[in-house]
Amino acid sequence: MKTYDFDEIIQRAGTGSVKYDMCKELFGTDDVIPMWVADMDFRTPDFMVNAINKRMADPIFGYTLREDAFYGSVKAWMEKRHGWNIEKDWITFSPGVVSALSMAILAMTKPGDNIVVQPPVYHPFYFVVEDNDRKLIRNPLRLEDGRYRMDFDHLKSVIDEKTRMVIISNPHNPGGTVWTKEELRQLGEICVENDLLLISDEIHSDLVAKGFRHTPAASISTEIAQLTITCVAPSKTFNAAGLSTAAVIIPNHGLMAKYKRILNAVHVGFGNIFGNPALVAAYEKGEPWLEQLLDYIGKNISHTMDFFEKKIPGISAMEPEASYLLWLDCRELGLSQEALCEFMIKEAKLGLNDGAMFGTEGVGFMRMNLACPLSVVKKALANLETAVNKLQA
Repeated sequence: MKTYDFDEIIQRAGTGSVKYDMCKELFGTDDVIPMWVADMDFRTPDFMVNAINKRMADPIFGYTLREDAFYGSVKAWMEKRHGWNIEKDWITFSPGVVSALSMAILAMTKPGDNIVVQPPVYHPFYFVVEDNDRKLIRNPLRLEDGRYRMDFDHLKSVIDEKTRMVIISNPHNPGGTVWTKEELRQLGEICVENDLLLISDEIHSDLVAKGFRHTPAASISTEIAQLTITCVAPSKTFNAAGLSTAAVIIPNHGLMAKYKRILNAVHVGFGNIFGNPALVAAYEKGEPWLEQLLDYIGKNISHTMDFFEKKIPGISAMEPEASYLLWLDCRELGLSQEALCEFMIKEAKLGLNDGAMFGTEGVGFMRMNLACPLSVVKKALANLETAVNKLQA
């Protein structure tokens, strides 16, 4: 089996990288270690690059179809990795998961309808609701014993005659919680009872830590599947967000027809000519690479959790059950959110995500991306330790 090098330092500044080349704009300086936006500092796997190069050898980059391999690879990956047997005609396309959320909202709700999200949560959830003239309803998660939990009683209390949809992050971003089958069953049954659509963003589903298992929300029952739209992509798993290629899984034929109407109306259905073969290569050949990635990220997380416990007691990290994103509880530092962000930039020299962007429940928190070489993680932690010690002196 080929061994992949995740310790390699790759120069990304000056390549048009959002993660690196937007630092000055976002943080006011380039003198930070970028550990914010959710892309990895590891090479996109060679089998995906080879698939793109093969397609590039064809001298015409015209309109292209998604052939059977696209659907077959998604189907096989869902069954092998997540135990979910899906049909080809359940699968359609989106240029990205956030685009899919927006198109689902346009297709299946109308202006003024209520849509529920569960903060703190991935911040584009707010945008796709409010920017499309729907009303955002918050069903805050509860932080208990180092893990987020859904508040089903509160959810029931905010559902009314105008509520049409619930959007979830499964697994959860930014907290890394892997929702259990029973949690998803309870949520799905509430949706069934109230005739609500369930949109499940499962883009981090392949990045589940050892000892945990991802459950596709739509896999729980036929009734839940009939009102669920599942969004997946190889982009987070294989570091290929720039290929703008995602799969949307909709078992309900009526909902599929509504979604495709919007997909066609906004004319993004052809997708990226290189994204199709890259997705197929990822799902057909990617398991050995992914297992090595998960081992490496797991070691980064273990090192970081141990470091915080022993050397930075003023910050507690929620151990993620999935993803490479670490949710940092910085409330014991006693700083306002503005001061906390400034502290991370100017004192720790770190470019992290402001926790408040995930909702008011994220005030006092920061999000750290650990999908980088361990040497970078160690440097970042040393910076943070020095800064905290200086603050507390």
